[in-house]
Amino acid sequence: MTYQGLIHRYGQYLDLPAHTQIVSLNEGNTPLIPMPRLSRELGCELFIKFEGLNPTGSFKDRGMTAAISEAVGRGAKTVICASTGNTAASAAAYAARAGLRSIVLIPEGKVAVGKLAGAIAYGAEVIQIQGSFDDALSLVVEITQKTPIALVNSINPYRIEGQKTSSFEICDVLGSAPDWLCLPVGNAGNITSYWAGFKQYQKGLPQILGVQAEGAAPLVLGHPVEKPETVATAIRIGKPARGEQALEAAHESNGRIIAASDAKILEAQHILASEGVWVEPASAAGFAGLVAETAKGTLDAKGKKVVVVCTGHGMKDPSIITESFESPRVIPANYQALVDVVGA
Repeated sequence: MTYQGLIHRYGQYLDLPAHTQIVSLNEGNTPLIPMPRLSRELGCELFIKFEGLNPTGSFKDRGMTAAISEAVGRGAKTVICASTGNTAASAAAYAARAGLRSIVLIPEGKVAVGKLAGAIAYGAEVIQIQGSFDDALSLVVEITQKTPIALVNSINPYRIEGQKTSSFEICDVLGSAPDWLCLPVGNAGNITSYWAGFKQYQKGLPQILGVQAEGAAPLVLGHPVEKPETVATAIRIGKPARGEQALEAAHESNGRIIAASDAKILEAQHILASEGVWVEPASAAGFAGLVAETAKGTLDAKGKKVVVVCTGHGMKDPSIITESFESPRVIPANYQALVDVVGA
């Protein structure tokens, strides 16, 4: 049977209203990639759940197929979201697929070019505000409370319904839940949805390690961060909409939420790329946390099955690589010049 997207595959597990009309780009079904070299180094059985291979390059497509499908079913004509980038591209793509108008609010100067380009390419009306992501979210909540415009941020409950399907896929491939699940935490919808999914699927429960960036770690600090700053733009959020649920998920799983420095996140990005998996900086946060906690001895991964969720593709935020890349060496177009350079 041809794969038709996650609502077709897992619809029986999703709490979606009867009026839902499926809008899909065949999202989901992303690979669970074994990492043999890193497994040996860490002493565990390590897998990367590579959500960057969803249609718009991030995990947001899982929740967006559900949110847009519900919005279409109730007759919405316009959708809106606040975004640091990935939600914008996903909302714009699924709205385009459904023939809806899409509006995206972004914090001024705080969105990776690759993500902004996606939103524009899919036809979204992009508006920058002079404020943070949290300011943008407050505005879209207000306008959707006062108009028929549909909100498709992760506070939309149907986003969680779609996103929890990644838990199902992990269990289907491994045969059970892993021992540890490590993932980045920004607005906290994803950690919330994974935990909900594992509990519902009843194939075991992992311990969860959620990782924030040090410059945007309200759940670690215990209070909002008014001006979050981190190279990991996708998790540059100071007041997570689902913060309490994220803390509950970490606690219930006997796990925790920690913070990683930008330097460690970028180092983790480099390490993952060295084994063939290129992710955007925020997506490397979960692996950065795993490495740090393992080194400190505060996370025992020895002999365990560990899944690290990488939420977005490296092409979403390539500037961190290109800005540090020295211009390629230029040589004459002849064989001897090439031999002299490569040392063959």
